[in-house]
Amino acid sequence: MKIIFTWWNKQTFGTFLKTLFTGKFVGRDEMGNKYYKNKRDERWVIYSGNIEATKITSDWFLWMHHTTDKIPVDKDVKKYKWQKKHLENQTGSMNSFKPVKIKKNNLKKKYESWK
Repeated sequence: MKIIFTWWNKQTFGTFLKTLFTGKFVGRDEMGNKYYKNKRDERWVIYSGNIEATKITSDWFLWMHHTTDKIPVDKDVKKYKWQKKHLENQTGSMNSFKPVKIKKNNLKKKYESWK
């Protein structure tokens, strides 16, 4: 019942029917999102949990937007030591970025004002 009446819970009823009748499962990312496509090369994602577009990793983003036709596989993804693990947008959460406030008397001018 939740799928029929709530669009914010993973997928809409229309997406459910489209996936059921024409969708071919392509893969899953480390966040748990499932990716599908059909014969006309339409591509879509079924999110794990709440719908949040920033949950899509960069390699799957390229595939979703037809930038590349190669389906990302975890083994193919080369990660460097300096790369961080993908996170969804943290705005509005406890983990959001909060810049350090600089007090006015601690500012040093790069110039001298005219007298």
